[in-house]
Formats: sequence, structure tokens, C-alpha cells
Amino acid sequence: MRAAILVMDSVGIGGAPDARLYGDDGADTVGHIARACAEGAADNDMRAGRLRLPNLARLGLGEACRLANGSIPPGLENGGRTQALYGCAAELSKGKDTPSGHWEIAGVPVLFEWGYFPRSRPCFPPDLIAELCARAALPGILGDCHASGTAIIAEMGEEHIRSGKPICYTSADSVFQIAAHEEAFGLERLYALCAIARGLLDGGTYGKIGRVIARPFRGDSSSGFHRTANRRDYAIRPPSPTILDSAEAAERDVITVGKIDDIFAHAGTGRVLKGDGNAALCTRTLDGMSWLADGGLLFANFIDFDTIHGHRRDTAGYAQALEEFDRWIPDFIDAMRPGDLAIVTADHGCDPTWRGTDHTREQVPLIAFGPRIPTGNIGARQTFSDVAATVAHHLELDGKVLGSRFATTYRTTSRRSGNVV
Repeated sequence: MRAAILVMDSVGIGGAPDARLYGDDGADTVGHIARACAEGAADNDMRAGRLRLPNLARLGLGEACRLANGSIPPGLENGGRTQALYGCAAELSKGKDTPSGHWEIAGVPVLFEWGYFPRSRPCFPPDLIAELCARAALPGILGDCHASGTAIIAEMGEEHIRSGKPICYTSADSVFQIAAHEEAFGLERLYALCAIARGLLDGGTYGKIGRVIARPFRGDSSSGFHRTANRRDYAIRPPSPTILDSAEAAERDVITVGKIDDIFAHAGTGRVLKGDGNAALCTRTLDGMSWLADGGLLFANFIDFDTIHGHRRDTAGYAQALEEFDRWIPDFIDAMRPGDLAIVTADHGCDPTWRGTDHTREQVPLIAFGPRIPTGNIGARQTFSDVAATVAHHLELDGKVLGSRFATTYRTTSRRSGNVV
């Protein structure tokens, strides 16, 4: 009896009830991608035509979309033959960022206000930058603004190499991002710089800044600059124990895949498996499932939907990534054992058809399945934390978790008592 949480990063399924407060009323990541595909607006060299997600559709993704926004996107019809529990969930947390979504999935909604940097230029407090430069022996910084990460390294990469000044920028999220060339500046030096920045921000003078993110890149002005897979996040810790902490306290096997360990500041994240992009992360997830002991928890994040396609407003690439993930799902199902529970969900939206390059405030899918898990509609849930409550019940963990579990009744042998439940 094991559990797996699979987060399709940014795969939202329609505006949250409070989306208008975030300027996102009408955003719908999956729905808009599906409609673009149906209209031929998401064709490329790798895919064409309607969005094809037969496995996720059979598990109930289309029905989850209908719960969230009233309609099944084209290509996600399943003829009413859903093979999993399906539903949708709105977010209690005030942000629409990665830590807020993941922490809430793990049972800890973010009910405080994150700190953000203004949209002015410069956007960072002068005393913060002065202290950062002094402690890291920097000649100064570039950027000092809100920016798209790929755009700003294209604009300032050459000057960065020439001057030795790192590129510092932020976004609509609670982040301080530092981009630097892996060879000209040095990867370890970038990590050390981010650790200094994290320490300066931890005092609370500038509000609760969720993450400092190292954004290493390579290349040159003639061939173009490109970010590498050596990103590292320096996050604050969740304010209370998560489902990961509960599993660790119960001495259960914990395996985390992708950037989960960074998101949770390495608290309770167990054995960490990394991979460069979704394909590698899918492989590492299967590795993790082959190693995960009875009673254990696997928690994985699949990042490409968000960073490679959502933020870059790449509708065709996003559609292709969804189809590739869909083709992998049967491999994951084959790796499950009797008594296992898997929940596929997301942490926010990032509608590639929407204005700007930021996350979108959306509901997320809840799809729960396993060899002995029933099927059916679990409805529209009021918090992502219902995932943690369900996993805690399934694994018989004692930690206090916010949220209400959804029914995953099946016949199996209890780990504790040997009784059939």
C-alpha cells in the first residue's frame, strides 16, 4: 500500500472562483490549448490536429474540466466511461505561485501574504542590492526589474559576460532570481550568491520572499543563450508540517522527483531524484516507484508544462508536452501494485493563450486511481489540501492535515491491524 502525488506543473483547468481578483477571469489552460488544437492553431512539426489525451481522458480529465468550467474540452471526451475518481479543486492560498500550490497540496495552505517586489525599475531596494554586492564582492548587478527569464538573458547575456555583473530580476511571484553564465561567472559561485541573497531576505525586512532562484545559462551572443537544467531554488520552509513531514516522522519511505525538494526547502523530502525535463522526470518517477517500499510516498513535479511552454506562451509545445505525458501514463499504471493510490493534479495554471507571461489563477484537476481504487465523481473541492488528507488516510499517517479526504474505499489488508478495510 503506497501513494504517489504527480503534479503536472501549471496544468490548470479553468478560472478559480476568485480569478477576477488576479486579473485571470476567463483563463483556462487545458481548455484553451484544446480549442487551439481543434482549430489548427497549435500545429507544429511534431503534432497536428485535435488534442489527443486518451489515457487522461479515460481517467477523467475531461470530466474534471467540466466540473471546473462547465464543458469538456475537444479531444477529452471519454464517452462517460471514466476509470478513476475525478474532480477539481480551488486554492485557499493567496498566491498563484509554485510554493503556495505545492504546500497546499501537501496540506499547508499559505494563508499569509507573500512579499513582492514593485513593478518599478529599479524594483529591488537599494540597500538590499548594496549589501548583496558587498558580501559577494560584485561590481554591481544588471536587470533590477520584472522580466521574462529567457528574454532578459537574451538582452543582457553579453553585457553580463563582459562586466561580471549577475542579472537579477523578479516576476509576479514572490521571487528574487539571479541569472549567470555557468562558465563565465561559475555555477558554484552563482549558488553561493543565491545563498547570500536568501540570507539577506530571511530577516523579513522585505516581506516573506518565497524563493531565491539560481538561473544558470550557457551560450554566447552569436549562437544564442539558453538556460540549463542546473536551476536551484532556495525557498523558505513551510510554516507547519506537511504530508512529507508526517511520512518522515512515521519512518516511511519518501521519494521526491524533480524540484519538490527545493520547493519544500528539503524538509521531509527523503531520497531526491532529479531529471532534465519531463521525459527524464517520467523515467525517474518509474525508478522511484520500483524502489518505493510499502507504506511509502512518492511526490513528483513535471516542470516542462510551466517553464518551457506556459511562461513562453508556446501553445503548440504545451499541447505536445501534454500528449507525451499522456502516452507515459500507462507505463506508470503498470508500475503500480495492488493497494497503491496515485493522484494526478496541478499547482496553478499558466495559460499559454493568456496575456502576459505569469501564472494564471485556476482550478486544478484531481484524478485518483489505482488497482483497487473505485471510480466516480468526487466533485469540486474547496482546497488542494484534500490531496494530503486523502494520502494521509490511505497511508494511515497520524499527522494533522488540513483538508477533507475523498473516498478511496477498496478492500485490502490494513498495514496496522491486518484487518480488511
